Amino acid sequence: MIAEAPPLLDRLPAGAVVAQEGPDAPTDQPTWIVRRDSLVDVLRELKENPRQRFDLLLDLCGVDYPDREERFEAVYHLYSIPRGERLRLKVRLTEADPVLPSAIPVHKGADWFEREAYDLFGFQFTGHPNLRRILTHDGFQGHALRKDYDSARRWILTEENIYQPKLVAPRSLENGDSMFERMTVNIGPSHPAMHGTFRLIAMLDGETIVASEVEIGYLHRCFEKMAETHTWQQVIPYTDRLNYCSSFINNVGYCRTVEQMLGIEAPPRAVWARTILSEFSRIMDHCVCNGATLVDLGALTNFWYLFQPREEIYSLLESVTGARLTVSGCRIGGLIAELPPDFIARCEHLLEFIPPLVDDVEKLIHKNRIFMDRSVGIAAIAGEEAVNWGWTGPCLRASGVAYDVRKAHPYDLYDKVEWEVPVLLGGDVYDRFKVRMLEIRQSLRIIRQLLDRGMPAGRTIIDDPHVALPPKDACYNQMESMIYHFKLIMDGIQVPPGERYGMVEGANGELGFYCISDGGGKPYRIKVRPPCFPIFSTFSTLVNGHTLSDAIATLGGLNVIAGELER
Repeated sequence: MIAEAPPLLDRLPAGAVVAQEGPDAPTDQPTWIVRRDSLVDVLRELKENPRQRFDLLLDLCGVDYPDREERFEAVYHLYSIPRGERLRLKVRLTEADPVLPSAIPVHKGADWFEREAYDLFGFQFTGHPNLRRILTHDGFQGHALRKDYDSARRWILTEENIYQPKLVAPRSLENGDSMFERMTVNIGPSHPAMHGTFRLIAMLDGETIVASEVEIGYLHRCFEKMAETHTWQQVIPYTDRLNYCSSFINNVGYCRTVEQMLGIEAPPRAVWARTILSEFSRIMDHCVCNGATLVDLGALTNFWYLFQPREEIYSLLESVTGARLTVSGCRIGGLIAELPPDFIARCEHLLEFIPPLVDDVEKLIHKNRIFMDRSVGIAAIAGEEAVNWGWTGPCLRASGVAYDVRKAHPYDLYDKVEWEVPVLLGGDVYDRFKVRMLEIRQSLRIIRQLLDRGMPAGRTIIDDPHVALPPKDACYNQMESMIYHFKLIMDGIQVPPGERYGMVEGANGELGFYCISDGGGKPYRIKVRPPCFPIFSTFSTLVNGHTLSDAIATLGGLNVIAGELER
């Protein structure tokens, strides 16, 4: 529906917002169509005007509608941390002129998001300082997420297409303010400290990093393209491969979004189990992050102490789903299967098993002089700057910003139990480590209360044959059930036309799924909002001025998971 600019944009020229979607086209959140030449002014007004303070750029998503005259949409998801409100901006572009102004002057976190849109859709961003491919290599041709791009097409990376950055030393070093010879080193991707998937090119002055650049894309699988060729239910195993250290949370985030599009709710028994398993998955993820960070710094004992809870939690997940790492434990409408008879007993065992190991690590580490020298004050970032870069999750809370999706926008059973959001102020490697340890204890507290509430009776998946597969015995004995089974397998769940951005608190921060349906059995478009993508985009800024060994500690504390980062 066409509308005049909303009152909160009254300081902008008339026509900056050309339309608002709704109520004729109802959406899950306010959605504005913005003129591209007014985009930066709108973003700046939304961010700086104290009446709205949309200070967090969550995501930038490209969408392709080949049958439209204005073929493309650039979709910006904004969030106001002080006010807890969301807003979606859309800029429509023609195929002949897919050009927008860069939003980096307003939101630094737009840097990598714009490079992604350029890489996968071919959008051009005027004013971007380094507009080049990010998830595909420099020898890749075409734009993979356009609808007319062949999903089977491959491009081989050859020697001549390997990226060779040209790093420039700071002006102070060019004037001779150094006692050391400068050299440029390449670290990764085939290096354990870079997780085998990241590449850091750093210019060193002695042992100090004075300029650097990060290259990613070595694990990019184009999950979002694959999602367009599979049914809604078949997408679930792909979500496992995002943050594979806490894959169950990915399942919950995706399934909840599709459930909201369908207008259904999972049964109480499934919601109860989802919340418990999500918190155990969060504990497991934080243990992996902190354990791997410590082993990278030489603290091997703590690595074993923290990986033991992970193995025990795997056993719980295996008893529910049959898998340990990539569990595919959720289904749209509930869970994969009924909970095992000893589910509560296994949970009780974990609540007794985990705290002593966490206690031991804290005694070994929190006042350890070696660890403190390697972490206190390293890669520190203030809360306002972290928000400007698009940070969420434990890294943001370590910088003093108490944003947690579970508190700000409660889902499942998080508003039915008492717990706190740990917040620290240092914003460095040490506080990121400590926040995760505190969050482990809060997760244990949440699980304890949910177990005390008791397991709800009933099913673990919705009783709707248009969504959930009928029971096996019904398929064998009832023609209607066999038909429903056949239709769901062959055609998939028929999700009504529309769009929705759904979010959960992943282990790394806000994990969002922007899903668009055209009414068929397959997604028209799924865009994942990966929490560690904007966080890792800050890496070069964080490590410049620190030593090379500090870069290793910094990477560990950011908890960058390649599957989530690159999808």
